[in-house]
Amino acid sequence: MKDLPTDRAEYRVLRAIPTRWMDNDVYGHVNNVVYYSYFDTAVNGWLIERTGVDIRRLPAIGVVAETGCRFLREISFPDTIHAGLRLEKLGNSSVIYRIALFRGDDPQACAVGRFVHVYVDALERHVVPVPAEIRAALADLR
Repeated sequence: MKDLPTDRAEYRVLRAIPTRWMDNDVYGHVNNVVYYSYFDTAVNGWLIERTGVDIRRLPAIGVVAETGCRFLREISFPDTIHAGLRLEKLGNSSVIYRIALFRGDDPQACAVGRFVHVYVDALERHVVPVPAEIRAALADLR
């Protein structure tokens, strides 16, 4: 995860995600595992909005094959997070997203990460090409 973009201006798409009371851990900040939930929410929420379809009902679905996160600064309830999305790579059957989490209007990221979707047949679970609806939506992230 070398050289991840950390500046808000480097992300074409931003999605607001409110933190929840339960996101904080005993130390008073959002627990590290919750960041991965924010990544998942940002990517899939954006895909549903952008494609205009329920992506869970497509013949091919994106399953998470890899995630990673570099934590830079704390996030804490009641912060509102803005998840920045970028496309790192679009393959035949996979998509690699770069994601940054920004607290409120802060220009610098609190966390930066990588999120990989591999598309599989919804019934048989064998690897298939990225659906046309998804591929078309990804043009916004280039």
